[in-house]
Amino acid sequence: MLKRSLPALVAPQYSWWRGEAASSKIGSLCYGVAIIALGLTTNTLPVSAQYSGLGKASVTPEILKRYAPAALPPAVTQPIESILDVRSPGMGMVSPDGKQMFFTWGITGTSQVWRLDGAQKFPVQVTGGQDATTISGMTPDGKYLLLSRDRQGEETPGLYLQSTKGGELQLIQHLAGVRTSLQYVGNDSRTIYFSANDVNPNNYVIYRYDLQTKQKVQISGGEGVWWIADVFVNPQTGDREKFLFGKATGSLSQEYYEYDVKTRQTTPLIGQDEKEEYSIQYGAKADQYLVLTPKFGEFRQLYSYKNQKFTAISTESKADVASFEIDDQRQRIFYSINDGGYIRLKAISADKLEPIKLPEFANADKIYTGSTTRNGRFTTISVETAKAPRVSYVYDWQTTKLTQWVLPSSPEVDTSKFTAAKLESYPTRDGKAEIPMFVYRSPECEISNQKPLVKPCPVVVHFHGGPEGQSTPGFNRYAQLFVNAGFVFVDPNVRGSDGYGKTWLNADNGRDRLKVVTDIEDASIYIRKNWQVNGVAPKVGIVGGSYGGYSALMGMSKFAGSYDAGVSIVGISNLLSFLENTAPYRRILRISEYGDPIKDKEALIELSPVTYSDRIKAPLLIIQGANDPRVPVGEAVQIQKILEQKKIPSQLVIFPDEGHGSAKRSNQVLEIGYTLDFFKKYLQP
Repeated sequence: MLKRSLPALVAPQYSWWRGEAASSKIGSLCYGVAIIALGLTTNTLPVSAQYSGLGKASVTPEILKRYAPAALPPAVTQPIESILDVRSPGMGMVSPDGKQMFFTWGITGTSQVWRLDGAQKFPVQVTGGQDATTISGMTPDGKYLLLSRDRQGEETPGLYLQSTKGGELQLIQHLAGVRTSLQYVGNDSRTIYFSANDVNPNNYVIYRYDLQTKQKVQISGGEGVWWIADVFVNPQTGDREKFLFGKATGSLSQEYYEYDVKTRQTTPLIGQDEKEEYSIQYGAKADQYLVLTPKFGEFRQLYSYKNQKFTAISTESKADVASFEIDDQRQRIFYSINDGGYIRLKAISADKLEPIKLPEFANADKIYTGSTTRNGRFTTISVETAKAPRVSYVYDWQTTKLTQWVLPSSPEVDTSKFTAAKLESYPTRDGKAEIPMFVYRSPECEISNQKPLVKPCPVVVHFHGGPEGQSTPGFNRYAQLFVNAGFVFVDPNVRGSDGYGKTWLNADNGRDRLKVVTDIEDASIYIRKNWQVNGVAPKVGIVGGSYGGYSALMGMSKFAGSYDAGVSIVGISNLLSFLENTAPYRRILRISEYGDPIKDKEALIELSPVTYSDRIKAPLLIIQGANDPRVPVGEAVQIQKILEQKKIPSQLVIFPDEGHGSAKRSNQVLEIGYTLDFFKKYLQP
């Protein structure tokens, strides 16, 4: 089974509250080079950064104790726990005979792997403990699972083997500070390939591993982040004939190389010296390639590439082809269309490139595929609406039968009453764009002539992570918690977001971020002006995680006064100290997104929230995981110290057993509880 991405390296899009596993593109991969100690000149920081390093070891036990989360009263946590109980398992992988499904589920409070011995049967838990464990692959004979296990959010997962019957996990590789990720499982159910940065923390190499002898052999080397994009297997002999290797060259750019097993020759294929975005797999034959790229237009489209000639396959002209997949039998190509956040699914035959009929689903906001069994018979399909958790099906191509395998749960909650997102927009001050935003309003907060409001409902504006992420509609537990608490919840997609074409996506790269970062303030300006009731403007708060946390800090500092309260979750407070201290594997690709700390130093200072810390007046809550390898815990501590010195109403919460966001259910409850309680205190009368 092929892993055509690097899940252990991909930045999550903060959608655990939706009850789904989320990931971003290869563009979120980052590797590092040595960077000299950077000085910065701001009105609050000395020449050198106020901290060094990352992870729990970079802060003192006294700091962890001082800012540890305290328990919250049941009146705060109970409504959150009820909503978090509304969830659905992961999409899952079906066994080759179609009789079992294995999936990831966090119902115990930590992600673990479960088994179903038939459609809608009682689920059996096959992994346990406090370390998050997810399914990465299955051997084609259906006898073994390949599992990824992390420790306390460190994002240095190990790779394990387990019988599909259950039992003890067998270690393949799990090393301190090393990220190990499954890449490919051979047809012999014995040979696997995985990537790891165990030779050099800045670089990823590929290993071949024998499950029987437990021997590993390095098959790639050199600098950079490498992964196996695809493997072409001879349909007659089952032998591996060619490998496609990918190498990241920027936050959204890649190069691809082809390795011929017979000749042992590696040939550059596409992307060399281009700095262009590509995603590539083999087509129906070894000399044909499927290429997803925005190179020839505004949006990503799917092409057939043969004899150095591109031929368009997809027919969309004003929407992104978000992703694609071809089954291992090279029979069917699946691709998803991102139409302003709504996801549609299409399928075509791999040989003739003709449309294939798929099951139809009414009122779906998102439809997407999961995995297809190695024999090509069974494909998982998931469907999401605004009113129900994601539902997963298995489609049998032989019988054309669609079967719902997994049952979502919604105890004590009527999800039919969930608020659906409405697509609205607000203008930017430069007049060059209308920013799309998904707005969640309860009937009590609707502004209409039929039922006029006495006063406006308070508003919370949520900025997504990435920054190459996208807020989308669908089933949104997090938004519903705010709606239930009496807020209007707003999810904008500012310039720099994915899903609206490459001009929009690249609008905030490097120094250009200075031109569009005002989109953060423009949201508040529009809301205060246009959502007034009886001449009274609503109070407005700002919240976000990762890059969204950075956006929240910018909204509270550079654009002080635009928001009445803010919550930053694992957010960057200083772009220079962030680039200096983030994990080495992330650094250089984040530089391609934010800017070079030497060449663009002045711009990075101008774009750092700490530069404007003297402007902060409104209350601010900061939430951080001590083990975060992406945004070091020092980013939170350094700005909290400033807030305390200025005696600004503020609070810092550090989870000692979390990384880049809360993975454990108990911590999720606290994280959301602190956030809602904070906004209730400062936004509601």
